[in-house]
Amino acid sequence: MKQSMIDSVGGEEGLRKLVNDFYDIVERIPEGEVISKLHLRGHGLEHVRLEQFNFLSGFLGGRRYYEEKHRHMNVKLMHAHVPISQQDAEDWLFCMDKALVENDLHGPEIDKLRDVFRRIALLLVNDLAEWGVTPA
Repeated sequence: MKQSMIDSVGGEEGLRKLVNDFYDIVERIPEGEVISKLHLRGHGLEHVRLEQFNFLSGFLGGRRYYEEKHRHMNVKLMHAHVPISQQDAEDWLFCMDKALVENDLHGPEIDKLRDVFRRIALLLVNDLAEWGVTPA
Protein backbone atom coordinates (compact mmCIF):
# COMPACT_ATOMS: atom_id res chain seq x y z
CA MET A 1 0.00 0.00 0.00
CA LYS A 2 1.37 3.39 -1.02
CA GLN A 3 2.02 5.84 1.79
CA SER A 4 0.25 9.19 1.53
CA MET A 5 2.32 12.35 1.52
CA ILE A 6 0.98 13.35 4.94
CA ASP A 7 2.58 10.19 6.33
CA SER A 8 5.90 11.34 4.81
CA VAL A 9 5.83 14.43 7.04
CA GLY A 10 4.84 12.51 10.19
CA GLY A 11 1.05 12.50 9.96
CA GLU A 12 -1.06 15.29 11.39
CA GLU A 13 1.29 15.78 14.34
CA GLY A 14 4.31 16.14 12.05
CA LEU A 15 2.41 18.44 9.70
CA ARG A 16 1.26 20.69 12.55
CA LYS A 17 4.88 20.94 13.75
CA LEU A 18 6.09 21.68 10.21
CA VAL A 19 3.52 24.44 9.74
CA ASN A 20 4.26 26.00 13.13
CA ASP A 21 8.00 25.84 12.52
CA PHE A 22 7.48 27.37 9.08
CA TYR A 23 5.63 30.36 10.54
CA ASP A 24 8.17 30.68 13.36
CA ILE A 25 10.80 30.96 10.63
CA VAL A 26 8.67 33.46 8.69
CA GLU A 27 8.46 35.63 11.81
CA ARG A 28 12.18 35.30 12.55
CA ILE A 29 14.17 35.78 9.33
CA PRO A 30 14.36 38.60 6.77
CA GLU A 31 12.99 36.39 3.97
CA GLY A 32 9.74 36.09 5.93
CA GLU A 33 9.19 39.81 6.47
CA VAL A 34 6.89 40.46 3.51
CA ILE A 35 5.02 37.18 4.09
CA SER A 36 4.37 38.26 7.68
CA LYS A 37 3.19 41.70 6.59
CA LEU A 38 0.82 40.22 4.02
CA HIS A 39 -0.73 37.93 6.64
CA LEU A 40 -0.93 40.71 9.21
CA ARG A 41 -3.02 42.72 6.72
CA GLY A 42 -5.48 39.83 6.72
CA HIS A 43 -6.52 37.65 9.62
CA GLY A 44 -3.07 37.39 11.19
CA LEU A 45 -0.48 34.70 11.64
CA GLU A 46 -2.38 32.58 14.17
CA HIS A 47 -5.25 32.29 11.70
CA VAL A 48 -2.95 31.36 8.84
CA ARG A 49 -1.13 28.74 10.95
CA LEU A 50 -4.44 26.95 11.40
CA GLU A 51 -5.62 27.38 7.82
CA GLN A 52 -2.27 26.30 6.37
CA PHE A 53 -2.45 23.12 8.44
CA ASN A 54 -6.08 22.59 7.41
CA PHE A 55 -5.25 23.02 3.73
CA LEU A 56 -2.05 20.99 3.72
CA SER A 57 -3.68 18.12 5.58
CA GLY A 58 -6.11 17.54 2.72
CA PHE A 59 -3.61 18.49 0.05
CA LEU A 60 -1.18 15.87 1.35
CA GLY A 61 -3.77 13.11 1.46
CA GLY A 62 -5.06 13.47 5.02
CA ARG A 63 -8.34 14.77 6.30
CA ARG A 64 -9.63 17.64 4.16
CA TYR A 65 -10.27 20.12 6.99
CA TYR A 66 -10.02 23.16 4.73
CA GLU A 67 -12.55 21.81 2.26
CA GLU A 68 -14.90 20.78 5.07
CA LYS A 69 -14.80 24.34 6.39
CA HIS A 70 -14.65 26.39 3.17
CA ARG A 71 -16.14 23.96 0.60
CA HIS A 72 -13.20 24.20 -1.80
CA MET A 73 -9.45 23.58 -2.11
CA ASN A 74 -8.78 26.20 -4.79
CA VAL A 75 -5.40 27.65 -3.84
CA LYS A 76 -5.64 30.42 -6.47
CA LEU A 77 -8.97 31.55 -5.04
CA MET A 78 -7.54 31.50 -1.50
CA HIS A 79 -4.82 33.94 -2.54
CA ALA A 80 -6.72 36.04 -5.11
CA HIS A 81 -6.88 39.01 -2.71
CA VAL A 82 -3.12 39.01 -2.03
CA PRO A 83 -0.44 40.64 -4.19
CA ILE A 84 2.26 37.97 -4.59
CA SER A 85 5.51 38.79 -6.38
CA GLN A 86 8.09 36.36 -7.72
CA GLN A 87 10.30 37.31 -4.75
CA ASP A 88 7.46 36.62 -2.30
CA ALA A 89 7.07 33.14 -3.81
CA GLU A 90 10.82 32.51 -3.58
CA ASP A 91 10.87 33.75 0.03
CA TRP A 92 7.96 31.42 0.93
CA LEU A 93 9.83 28.51 -0.64
CA PHE A 94 13.04 29.45 1.19
CA CYS A 95 11.23 29.53 4.54
CA MET A 96 9.46 26.24 3.84
CA ASP A 97 12.73 24.60 2.86
CA LYS A 98 14.25 25.72 6.16
CA ALA A 99 11.25 24.24 8.01
CA LEU A 100 11.61 20.94 6.15
CA VAL A 101 15.31 20.82 7.05
CA GLU A 102 14.65 21.77 10.69
CA ASN A 103 12.12 18.93 10.86
CA ASP A 104 14.67 16.50 9.38
CA LEU A 105 12.37 15.76 6.45
CA HIS A 106 14.27 14.48 3.45
CA GLY A 107 14.22 11.81 0.77
CA PRO A 108 12.47 11.31 -2.56
CA GLU A 109 8.95 12.03 -1.25
CA ILE A 110 10.08 15.31 0.34
CA ASP A 111 11.89 16.26 -2.88
CA LYS A 112 8.59 15.70 -4.74
CA LEU A 113 6.86 17.86 -2.14
CA ARG A 114 9.40 20.64 -2.69
CA ASP A 115 8.71 20.45 -6.44
CA VAL A 116 4.96 20.67 -5.87
CA PHE A 117 5.38 23.59 -3.48
CA ARG A 118 7.51 25.37 -6.11
CA ARG A 119 4.90 24.88 -8.85
CA ILE A 120 2.12 26.16 -6.60
CA ALA A 121 4.10 29.13 -5.26
CA LEU A 122 4.94 30.23 -8.80
CA LEU A 123 1.33 29.70 -9.89
CA LEU A 124 0.25 32.22 -7.23
CA VAL A 125 2.47 35.03 -8.54
CA ASN A 126 0.05 37.58 -9.89
CA ASP A 127 0.04 40.83 -11.81
CA LEU A 128 1.27 43.42 -9.34
CA ALA A 129 0.23 46.22 -11.67
CA GLU A 130 -3.38 45.34 -10.85
CA TRP A 131 -2.54 46.22 -7.24
CA GLY A 132 -0.90 49.49 -8.18
CA VAL A 133 2.50 48.06 -7.26
CA THR A 134 5.53 48.64 -9.43
CA PRO A 135 7.88 45.64 -9.29
CA ALA A 136 11.35 46.48 -7.95
